[in-house]
Amino acid sequence: MKRVYLFCSAGMSTSMLAANMQQVADKRSLDIEVKAFPYDKLGEIISTFNPDCILLGPQVKYLFDQTMSEFGNKGIPIQVIDSGDYGMMNGENVLKSAVKLMRAAGKY
Repeated sequence: MKRVYLFCSAGMSTSMLAANMQQVADKRSLDIEVKAFPYDKLGEIISTFNPDCILLGPQVKYLFDQTMSEFGNKGIPIQVIDSGDYGMMNGENVLKSAVKLMRAAGKY
């Protein structure tokens, strides 16, 4: 199972998007688990669950460079969620970009 984990300031709005993405994955019979967490749990989640893809909510995109410098060497693709898709809660588009990201990193 592939783990696609979303992180934002509190994990609330990304929880709705994660649920939407999980529905899309389930409908397409993709073996993907999508969950959302608060950003301050990132290090703990990486060491515990070793996700296959990390997506940052647009509200924490200012933390992208810091995230890359801390965790970019772990081989986990990291990307900021497109703000348009995020605002529309477009789980399908966000899931597609996560799969593309994992494929590009040889994780899918």
